[in-house]
Amino acid sequence: MILEDNNMKNNTYVAIMAGGVGSRFWPASREARPKQFLDILGVGKSLIRLTYERFLSICPSENILIVTNKQYKDLVKEHLPELADNQILCEPSRNNTAPCVCYASLRLKAQNPNATFVIAPSDHVILKEQEFLNRIREAVSFANENKALLTLGIQPTRPDTGYGYINYDKSAKGVFPVKQFMEKPDKATAQQFLDSGDYLWNAGIFVWHVDSIIDSFNKNAPEILEILSKGKDKYFAEGEQEFIDEYYPTTPSISVDYAIMEKADNVYTIPSDIGWSDLGTWNSLYAYRPKDIDNNVIDGDILLQDTSNSFIRVKKDKLNVIRGLDDYIIIDEDDVLLIYPKGKEQEIKQLVTEHKKNKKEYF
Repeated sequence: MILEDNNMKNNTYVAIMAGGVGSRFWPASREARPKQFLDILGVGKSLIRLTYERFLSICPSENILIVTNKQYKDLVKEHLPELADNQILCEPSRNNTAPCVCYASLRLKAQNPNATFVIAPSDHVILKEQEFLNRIREAVSFANENKALLTLGIQPTRPDTGYGYINYDKSAKGVFPVKQFMEKPDKATAQQFLDSGDYLWNAGIFVWHVDSIIDSFNKNAPEILEILSKGKDKYFAEGEQEFIDEYYPTTPSISVDYAIMEKADNVYTIPSDIGWSDLGTWNSLYAYRPKDIDNNVIDGDILLQDTSNSFIRVKKDKLNVIRGLDDYIIIDEDDVLLIYPKGKEQEIKQLVTEHKKNKKEYF
């Protein structure tokens, strides 16, 4: 049954993860205003706003939660004024996605023991929205009827080492059992996965019933569940934030992929042609955006000569003249100008890490 009846829709929730910094998008994305709060696509809406609006077809607005760092609570309210304060779950520390998922699960269990929920990043692009909604409805229906952990799978197009890979049973139909879930292989292994045709990328968009994911934490990451369960009488009640402020920082810092998905034996995937991009880097945004005749992506008032294959985003209040560049990223912010080889963009995160302490005002 596909998510049509009101009872099912009312028991469906969405938790949007919005606590990251997005350092690979520096200098546009900063500690004070990370990329999920930026109009990075130039469409007049931030990524978190686009994500929120996308899920309004899945469940009522009051069933959408945002899990974010405490410092971004006001930004969340600025971009999503429809939300009540108790729909914004505030993490006091960045402990990766496993504690985040466990916190959201325990909170929803206290709020509605019959909840099935989607947990998704706030900063992904989905070009085929109707197909995406169809796959989410299919996943929610399956998770309601089965003790399953579901993830949307994307057909890989390159041996990318930044994604988790899903080896799945292709003999099934619709919803496929996962044989093995592997997080971020090396280049050679990723190439083998691509060549075999038996693997999907993990989109990081998960669907499960609260009981299924809490049971999996109990089996596979009990140390996280044990810490966060100490406040079970405080969830969705007075004292929740005080408990989280004290105990959440003591949880292990680990991704849900490593903590749960690689270990669980009830993982399923739905192959999904949804026009997906995780927008993790300037290169991924470059791939998504339309190009000019020289294969450049251009934002701003620019005169180009002998320049190709580049991503150029500059301030619109001045003329910019650029000549003789190939395969470069140029990002001009008020206080920072980045000119960097596109092929070395993975070094940007390292650059931010190395210089943040000494030049904090720029990061």
